[in-house]
Amino acid sequence: MAKINFGGVEEDVVTREEFPLAKARQVLKDEVIAVLGYGVQGPAQSLNMRDNGFNVIVGQREHSPSWDKAVKDGWVPGKTLFNLEDAAERGTVIQFLVSDAAQKLTWPQVKKHLKPGDALYFSHGFAIVYADQTGVVAPDFVDVVLVAPKGSGTSVRANFLDGSGINSSFAVYQDYTGHATERTLALGIAIGSGYLFPTTFQNEVYSDLTGERGILMGALAGVMEAQYATLRSHGHSPSEAFNETVEELTQSLIRLVSQNGMDWMYANCSTTAQRGALDWRHEFRKAVTPVFDHLYKSVTTGEETRVVIEANSKPDYQQKLTAELTEMRESEMWRAGATVRSLRPENWGKTKHE
Repeated sequence: MAKINFGGVEEDVVTREEFPLAKARQVLKDEVIAVLGYGVQGPAQSLNMRDNGFNVIVGQREHSPSWDKAVKDGWVPGKTLFNLEDAAERGTVIQFLVSDAAQKLTWPQVKKHLKPGDALYFSHGFAIVYADQTGVVAPDFVDVVLVAPKGSGTSVRANFLDGSGINSSFAVYQDYTGHATERTLALGIAIGSGYLFPTTFQNEVYSDLTGERGILMGALAGVMEAQYATLRSHGHSPSEAFNETVEELTQSLIRLVSQNGMDWMYANCSTTAQRGALDWRHEFRKAVTPVFDHLYKSVTTGEETRVVIEANSKPDYQQKLTAELTEMRESEMWRAGATVRSLRPENWGKTKHE
């Protein structure tokens, strides 16, 4: 591992230079990698590994929409596409990538097919860390490992195709074979990671649950809605409110922050924006810190896990989810957003505007 300085703190990372694809192929040359689940991470990771020349099969519930998607992606029933149990039986690396709620339900089917020396692989520490709620307790005769890409499955695939890769964390929870770390790094390279950094199952799940409920999705959506509503309540048009709240952020500023950092962004905006943003950032930090503290406690106590498992296990969950997302999509803010997106130059001519 290479020592890299992150903001004055040295951390270990593994790059594709020190652990090249050829080495990963050598480490995994005798492995059959069974990817269980073809929903979010499953398609991206399995396709990336297949394109990289690894021996990959997919396990998925037969005749489901995800099964049909796998067939369209070139997985062949009876050859590279099987039901969950058949794939688990054939695999030596079992990538357990069904949803967190589904892991609880399908674990008994998968567990009975684990063989001594297999690797049980996760991309999220949820099932293992909250074993008291999920029932996922790995037998002592397998490696238990994790590679967690820091992005959606869509991004994992897109970044692989453009050659950049998504950064991933990795962890070893149980090393039965004595080679679990090497196996894990090889799998991380196989799925196309940009670089890999070490974590623990617990740290991964705590940071992930906090991040997705916080700045990545929950907080971002919430503060956008709040600013949009404030502007509209004071007479600003939907177009103006949306552009100032979302469009300028996503189409301009966030890209510059990604490329150059936030200090560069401050240094390269107007002095009016600069002074105001520097001052108000402290107000927002003070306002939301208690919310993040409350959120983190909810994650570490297992309350978030309880809510997720309880909600996702209900037979009408998909129906209720669809209703929630429809309500969001049909809100004035996001209907305005759809119109704004259609007016971007790259979409000219695709949509007729009256």
